[in-house]
Amino acid sequence: MSKPACLDDYETLARQKMAGPEFGFYCTGAENEVTLRRNREAYDRLLIRPKVLIDVSQVDMTTRLLGHRISSPICVAPTSLHVMAHHQGEKATARACASLDTCYCISSYSNYSMEEAAAESDKVNKNALRWFQLYVEKDRSLTEKLVRRCEKAGFKALVLTVDRPVLGRRLQEFRSGFKLPKHLRFGNFKDREHDGYFGYDVDASLNWDDVVWLKRFTKLPIIIKGIMRGDDAALAVRHGVAGVIVSNHGGRQLDTCPATIEALPEVVRACRNSKVEVYVDGGIRRGSDVFKALALGARAVFLGRPIIYGLVYQGEEGVKQVLTRIQRDFEATMALAGN
Repeated sequence: MSKPACLDDYETLARQKMAGPEFGFYCTGAENEVTLRRNREAYDRLLIRPKVLIDVSQVDMTTRLLGHRISSPICVAPTSLHVMAHHQGEKATARACASLDTCYCISSYSNYSMEEAAAESDKVNKNALRWFQLYVEKDRSLTEKLVRRCEKAGFKALVLTVDRPVLGRRLQEFRSGFKLPKHLRFGNFKDREHDGYFGYDVDASLNWDDVVWLKRFTKLPIIIKGIMRGDDAALAVRHGVAGVIVSNHGGRQLDTCPATIEALPEVVRACRNSKVEVYVDGGIRRGSDVFKALALGARAVFLGRPIIYGLVYQGEEGVKQVLTRIQRDFEATMALAGN
C-alpha cells in the first residue's frame, strides 16, 4: 500500500507494524465480538436519500459542544495506553486535536498525565476543547483529587463512564497472553504499580446517587458515557447531566448488545425536550457514518480505534491524517446528499 486512502487502511498498516498482543489489545472486542462487528455493520444497513439541485458550494462543518465551537462534529474518544501505540502517546494526540480544533477526551488510564496532555494542547491552540473521561475509583478521595486536577488543568467537562462496573471478557487478549508492558505507567496515577493488568480499581457499586455526589463537588458539566437505552437516558436528564454518549465501549464490554447507531434514536427521543446533548461512538469509519449519526440526532461522534491506528502509523501526523480524511469524507457526503 503506497499510502492510506481510508480509515480501514490505517488499521491494516497498524496491524503490520505492531506486535500481535499489543495490536490485539486495541482491536479486540468482548466474547465472540458480535457487538464489535454489529457496530460497523449497522451503518451499512442505513441508506442516504440524496436531495439534488441544492447549492452546496459552501459546506459548513462547524458545530458547538456545550457552547464550545469546534471545527467539525468528529471528536476523539477516550482510549487508554497511547504510549503503547507511539512514544509520544497522548501528547501527540492532544496536539493533533488542538491543531484541527476538535474535542479530545483523554482517558483516566492515559500514559501521560492530564496536565502533560493539556500543556501540549495549549502549545498549539489555547482554545482547544478538552474533556476528561472519569472512572469512579473504589477510593473516592482519589476520584475527587482527579476532578480537582481536571478543573485546574482547564478541562471543560467530565465524561463519566458507566458501562464498565466489571471488565468485559476479551478472548483475544487472553489467547495472546497480553500483559501491560512493565515500562508503561499511568500518568494520572503515578504511584500506582501494575502486574501487567489494570482497571480493577473501578467501583462496581456506582449508581445514580453517585451522579448527585459528583455534582456536589464540581461545577464542570457531567456527560455520561455508556447510555444504550431510552429509560437510562431519561434518568440522565432527570439527574441534570449536560450530555450523554451512546456507547457500548467499542464492543469491549457486554457482547450481543445492540450497535450504538441502533440505540441512538431511542436515546435521542428520551432527551428531546431537554438541554441534554447526545453524542455517539462505535464503528464510525466513514464520512457517511458521521452523516447518518447526525441525521439520527447525534450532535457529534467520537472516534476511538482509528485514532490509535493513526498514532501507530505516524504519531501526531497520523492522527491528523485520520481526522482530516474522515472530515473530508464527511464534507463530501454532506455535499452529495444535498444537505
